[in-house]
Amino acid sequence: MEILGIVLIVVAILIVWLIAVYNDLIKSRNRVDEAWSDIDVQLKRRYDLIPNLVETVKGYAGHENQVFTKVTEARSQAMQAKSIDEKGKAEGMLSQTLKSLFAVAESYPELKASTNFLQLQDELSDTENKIQASRRFYNGNVRDFNTKIQVFPNTLVASLLGFKKYDFFQAEEGEKAAPQVKF
Repeated sequence: MEILGIVLIVVAILIVWLIAVYNDLIKSRNRVDEAWSDIDVQLKRRYDLIPNLVETVKGYAGHENQVFTKVTEARSQAMQAKSIDEKGKAEGMLSQTLKSLFAVAESYPELKASTNFLQLQDELSDTENKIQASRRFYNGNVRDFNTKIQVFPNTLVASLLGFKKYDFFQAEEGEKAAPQVKF
């Protein structure tokens, strides 16, 4: 009878432990998903600013059509990217094309003095800072989640229940420096 009691206690402890590990993994996974959503919100804000910025620059530098086309195409590709890796590459391309747009703007002193352009420039700069903060938050949550599913004994529960490792949101080489917005 005593052995049966000990076995039942061990089984109960094991079940409670499994439930605790599972709930902790679910909470961590939800934090990663929330952090990704924060990045999406900031990227959407960035995508919404770009057409206004292009139109403002186009008003002053209408003959720079190739730059406008590249920015528009890069924005479209970034919006259509699905995976984290695709998003990272598309965002790197978008950052590069935005740099070329700002380079064009530097040739037009009246554009640089435009309050509309200056406001858009400030909003874009603020958005870039928020994107960086969101990436750091996301990557921190990914690190914590990945660590939880890789340490023993959690790895046994995680692999048994199908928890998969998340990828970090990495900046492309060309995107590692923030776009220069100086006028």
